Amino acid sequence: MSTGNLPAAAPARKTSVAAMAILGLMFFIFGFTSWVNSILVPYFKIGCELNHFQSYLIVFALYSAYLIMAIPSSAILKRVGFKRGIMYGFFCTALGALIFIPAAWWRSYPVFLAGSFVIGAGSAMLQAAANPYVTMIGPINTTVKRMAIMGICNKFAGLVAPLIFAAVVLKVTDSDLFVQLESATLDPAARSAMLDSLVHRVMVPYAIFAAFLIVIGVFIRFSMLPELNLEEKNKQEVAPGGEGKTSVFQFPYLILGVVAMFLHIGTQVVTIDTIISYAQTMGMDLLEAKTFPSYTLSLVILGNVLGVLLIPKIISQTRVFQICCTLGFLLSLGVVWGNTQVDFLGHHANISIWFLVGIGLANSLVYGGIWPLAIRGLGRFTKTGSSMLIMALFGNAVVPLIYGYIADTASLRIAYFWILLPGFAYLMFYAFCGYRITSWSGRKS
Repeated sequence: MSTGNLPAAAPARKTSVAAMAILGLMFFIFGFTSWVNSILVPYFKIGCELNHFQSYLIVFALYSAYLIMAIPSSAILKRVGFKRGIMYGFFCTALGALIFIPAAWWRSYPVFLAGSFVIGAGSAMLQAAANPYVTMIGPINTTVKRMAIMGICNKFAGLVAPLIFAAVVLKVTDSDLFVQLESATLDPAARSAMLDSLVHRVMVPYAIFAAFLIVIGVFIRFSMLPELNLEEKNKQEVAPGGEGKTSVFQFPYLILGVVAMFLHIGTQVVTIDTIISYAQTMGMDLLEAKTFPSYTLSLVILGNVLGVLLIPKIISQTRVFQICCTLGFLLSLGVVWGNTQVDFLGHHANISIWFLVGIGLANSLVYGGIWPLAIRGLGRFTKTGSSMLIMALFGNAVVPLIYGYIADTASLRIAYFWILLPGFAYLMFYAFCGYRITSWSGRKS
């Protein structure tokens, strides 16, 4: 196998399996840092006494780093190499985790925002390195299958992250604590002391997490993961219909794909990171509601497993993409208008919550569906196109913030209406039509 240009020769099976295992570990780790927000947001909402809008600024800070750092990350990777860049990405993420320690000590909301941004900067570099690896390590028509494997690792992290956080940070007696804090009967000094004690619990876990990230970064730097050289491949590649194009903006299906990625990522994080708060508005306490993100992510994992088994032998990755977008739109209708109490999995809950959980299955293969359709045939613009797709992960920052504002000014249901339905409607457009547009005049391939 050529380590200078990974796609130039078929990789040896042993090396390929090892590379996929290392990439899976990476997706697990930055999945953990992202999906822990599903419980971190309501936790800090209580601990730092925030409203919905302020609490989702924590998510905004994390993902705004993707917008700012996507292209610089590509430049860093080009300069130092992918493996060394991955190590630096883990170091940066560890630094953000360490910033949470003084933030918790002072119970400082602005410092928590700073820590979230630094974690996001490190994750942006990891994404900039990991996604090209997954795309280029095999044939383009099986990209969704490889993305599905990475999705299983990423979403399994999301499955366990809130549970681990709850097990380490929350206590069985916290239900009484939350009742006391909401009662407004405590004097300011006692209330402040209780909140300080609650938030201080994150200090040791994040210190351990930072040390773990540093170790993993060093391990990958000296692992057998092959170095990746996209420059040579992109110079040799001639994009069909792309001859003579001088700008990445001359590829409509890429630009439309970036919008699709922005909306997909934003709607996905809304369905997971808001479900605890939504359940709480229906009478559940945090200790019961904490399990719902895990239900959602279990369905995401199920969808990814089905993708691995069915693509491309049984069904094409494009058809799966279309099915997922359509299912997401239909389930969103249920979230907005479903209003019946049901007993399921030991919960007595409004059926709209379970429709929200079900969107996890719809979201499972959308990310992997967008990526290959958006970067196909870009030739020498492939790296820029990939960076733009990573920048689109900024949707994780903007869309929840819009959701939080609408939730505060109107209601959570209305917020879901304005976020989920338009988002999935656009994804359906891209899945059935948008990806085929090769000219801004409307010509389709």
